[in-house]
Amino acid sequence: MYESCRSTLQIKPFYKTMRSQFLKYILAFLILGNVHAQRKEISTWSAQISLGVNSPSKSGFIASAPAQNLNLPTVNLGIQRMFSRTLGAKLDYGFNRFKSESDTQEFKVNYSRINAQLVYNPSKSLNFLPQPMQVIAHAGPGFSFAKPLGTLDNNKQSYLNFNLGFEVHYRINKKVTLYSDISYIYGFSKLEDYNPEILGLGAFNGNVIDLSFGVSIALSGCYYCE
Repeated sequence: MYESCRSTLQIKPFYKTMRSQFLKYILAFLILGNVHAQRKEISTWSAQISLGVNSPSKSGFIASAPAQNLNLPTVNLGIQRMFSRTLGAKLDYGFNRFKSESDTQEFKVNYSRINAQLVYNPSKSLNFLPQPMQVIAHAGPGFSFAKPLGTLDNNKQSYLNFNLGFEVHYRINKKVTLYSDISYIYGFSKLEDYNPEILGLGAFNGNVIDLSFGVSIALSGCYYCE
């Protein structure tokens, strides 16, 4: 009887240890399952708006009157459609304001663009990313319009561009995601040879870097959760 009681006492700690380990495994499984579900949850349709700063290339202006290195504002508006968890497309519009450097002749330029872009979301396979974070790349052709303000209207330009960008998203809930975006807009154009050079004041035929922060809002209740 003594041996029987001692065996029972030895079994109880072992049982408690196994039960504790089992509960840990179950908890880990549930957490990983939830993480996996969040990673797969992608809205079909979404609208995006972001605000930020821009930096136009100095080579896009006449040498004697470039724009500032950093300008405000940048405003981006877009509509996005995901065809799967990884691939999609978006149509977006961007507005930027450039201002002349302080030691040159004054001018301001409204630069706007419209682009049709492919979207790639590799987050499904990037397990090291913290939840609920995602990274997205986008690229596609478009058209740029550069219009100097005031009396410099004759120097307005329009040309093809190509937009290449990278976004970092942080999901707040199923409807709202905060994100940052950095984009490089390459202009398929070059500045004319103005003679005298000052005649090209405010004309812009160059590239632009945008950095913006905004919000993405899901427009549909359908998600890719398979």
